[in-house]
Amino acid sequence: MEEKFAYIEGAEQPISMHPKKFALWLFMVTVVMIFAALTSAYIVRQSEGNWLEFTLPDIFYYTSGIVVLSSIFLHWSYVSAKKDELVQVRLGMSIAVILGILFLIGQWYSWVALVDKDVYFVGNPAGSFLYVFTGLHALHLISGVIFLIIVLISSFRYKVHSQSMTPMEMCVTYWHFLGGLWLYLFMFLQLNH
Repeated sequence: MEEKFAYIEGAEQPISMHPKKFALWLFMVTVVMIFAALTSAYIVRQSEGNWLEFTLPDIFYYTSGIVVLSSIFLHWSYVSAKKDELVQVRLGMSIAVILGILFLIGQWYSWVALVDKDVYFVGNPAGSFLYVFTGLHALHLISGVIFLIIVLISSFRYKVHSQSMTPMEMCVTYWHFLGGLWLYLFMFLQLNH
């Protein structure tokens, strides 16, 4: 028995989204909620006193620039994929992967800089929050770099092109989200530190 649906002209059509894209958006919403809760907890705990004052590592400025550059190259790769310019896709993706790895290395060195300033994970909530923020973001960024590498490999297998954009669109969305999240955290720490 076949079901027949009648569509009325002018009636709204249901919004459709690829299930993987929908799952990605749900995941990003949960990440936003986690960091919103953490930044709220930071403000509340800071107001209670016993807060270590220290300057943020200068390397945060460099890592912020790196994450912006990686998003630019990834977006160039995305635009190139829509035009089926596969050499540019691979080049942009490769540079984005390298910059993503450089960002992670920079985050590691930010922890080294914190230890040099006698700021540790335990001992004072200010330091603890900073390690949690940067560590949790780095964990998500590792997943982002893995995603970039998967899409890069797919581009070498001719699976990323104008007729197959879903993985690339998801990768770009997630990477831009992670970059925006880092910039939010960096500005938050600058303003509330």
